[in-house]
Amino acid sequence: MSNEKILLVDDEQDIIEFLGYNLRKEGFDVLTATSGREAIEIAKENNPDLIILDVMMPEMDGIETCQEIRSTEGLKDVLIAFLSARGEDYSQVAGFDAGADDYITKPIKPRLLVSRVKAILRRTSSESKTEFANSGIKIDREKYLVYKNEEEFVFPKKEFELLALLTSKPGKVFTREVILETVWGGDVVVGDRTIDVHIRKLREKLGAHYIVTIKGVGYKFEA
Repeated sequence: MSNEKILLVDDEQDIIEFLGYNLRKEGFDVLTATSGREAIEIAKENNPDLIILDVMMPEMDGIETCQEIRSTEGLKDVLIAFLSARGEDYSQVAGFDAGADDYITKPIKPRLLVSRVKAILRRTSSESKTEFANSGIKIDREKYLVYKNEEEFVFPKKEFELLALLTSKPGKVFTREVILETVWGGDVVVGDRTIDVHIRKLREKLGAHYIVTIKGVGYKFEA
């Protein structure tokens, strides 16, 4: 069971109740707020691990709330994920420019939301730089950079996120379902072939032996 503290912010009470219920079922400690101003005060008092923030709210919208949180001492590094019905590219860019760590498009199925939340926490809870000494591979999660024997690689976003997931727990087998939900989420419909293509590209860049196929199950990273 998890014990991370999540602040859920939305001006629609039914959404708060529905999402809060599903997050609590997974063991998260859920705090709630119905406005940006209330969210900031609760965050100051409780120091949450993650804030899930609706974009479209009256008086003080999610973008403004995120910007103020980022300028508040003690909250500058808190994880923030926007949850919005607006999936346009420019809306997502505005969210990331405001300082968000992730952007989730709703409606979203509860199981998928929980998976995305766990992925956000897992991706950023470890140190930003991870080095696998025996392989010469180093990953900088903050800068989205990968190094092999000091050679720098800039991977496309999905390739990097796939590698970051696999290397988050070396030796652990990640199923195809977990990979799809964590890396691609509910934004687009993709199939097994998409995973295979990205795995092939990672192997071409890093070396085939680092990523091991577990037939009929998924993949694991071996340093």
